[in-house]
Formats: sequence, C-alpha cells, structure tokens
Amino acid sequence: MQSRIHLVVADITTLSVDAVVNAANPSLLGGGGVDGAIHRAAGPELRAACATLGGCTTGDAKLTPGFGLPARYIVHTVGPVWATANVGQASLLASCYRRAFEIADAVGARSLAYPSISTGAYGYPIAEAARIAVSTLRALARNARSLEILVLCCYSPTDAVHYRAALVGP
Repeated sequence: MQSRIHLVVADITTLSVDAVVNAANPSLLGGGGVDGAIHRAAGPELRAACATLGGCTTGDAKLTPGFGLPARYIVHTVGPVWATANVGQASLLASCYRRAFEIADAVGARSLAYPSISTGAYGYPIAEAARIAVSTLRALARNARSLEILVLCCYSPTDAVHYRAALVGP
C-alpha cells in the first residue's frame, strides 16, 4: 500500500487522525511549542503516562494514548537541536519521521499527522527540515502496512510554504 501525503495549516491538537506526532524534548514531560500545546490539550493524564516512559533519545520515538486529543495515539519523538558544526543531524531528523511512522504503522493507525519537527526552539532550518521530512515520508509510504494518510501539519502559513515547495520539488 502507498500512503498519501497531505499538507495542512492547522493546530495539530485539533486534527481527527488516528495518531499525531509530538515534537517532544528528551524528558517527554512537556515543554513549549507543539509539545506544550499537545500536553495542554491532552490533559494531565499525558504527563503521567510520559513519566513512566523513561524519556526518549534524539531520533527515537515512544507511544502514548491520545487522552484528551481527537487522535487515539500520540507518538513522541525528539528531534535534533540545530548547530552548524554538528554532523548527523539530517539522519537524526529523518529517524524521527521514520520511527514515528514505524510505531504508528505497527499499532494499526490509518492516519498520522506530523508537526514540523525541530524547526521551532531547536532551530533546524525549515527549508532543509521540510526536504528531509518529505523525502523520508515518500520512501516510507511505499511500504506502509496500515498507514494510508500522512499529514504534514504546519501551524503557520509561512512554514507551509517550505513544505509545499518540498512536496512539489525534485
């Protein structure tokens, strides 16, 4: 089955999908940006569930229920912090998209929504992050077991411009 990739400008906490991806920090206990928004919308049960997971390493992902979200599941992933001298950041960012996909596909999710991972407080350049996200998801979409719809969810129209360019680009 080949998953379809869609782009939307929305608040990811409002999407009616089977699973949403949380761009989390390593503690998984909440933070700013999309992480804070997901924790606020899901409710205090999310923090309690995350506290039992032992954190998460950069490039990996962990699963919790969606609690107060319309989504049944939340896949928490920790993206790389951008630093111009670091190597391996692109592979770590791609790993975030891949691990979230693998986990959602394994639990039978049919739809999965991703935020723009690492491009907020972690400072990853959005045009490069969008290219990595799209190329990774295109490769994964070819081998999906259950996932039919992949959503790239941008909070701002400005961010969506970069994802749209990556989707129509080479």
